[in-house]
Amino acid sequence: MLELQKYNENIFNQIKHFDEFRNEYWEARKLKKVLEYKEWRNFKKVIDKSIIACNSSKINTLDHFVEVNKMVNIGSDAKRKQQDYKLSRYACYLIA
Repeated sequence: MLELQKYNENIFNQIKHFDEFRNEYWEARKLKKVLEYKEWRNFKKVIDKSIIACNSSKINTLDHFVEVNKMVNIGSDAKRKQQDYKLSRYACYLIA
């Protein structure tokens, strides 16, 4: 029970973002850190399972899991594409 207590709504609100239409969303890579996943590949498996669960509920996954790619610095002014997702509150619920 103590493990669950440290994941409260305040922590999730701290990493919440709003788009240009004031819709709330969370970035998967930030959520990964909050949920203490060390590697993206392991967290990506959880995202994939959550997408399947969303689909199984006959809910449009594109409303809750929006894949985005960001350019991130990797040193010496070099950049590479990094996969991320914009997640709805429902998507975060399924992942958690």
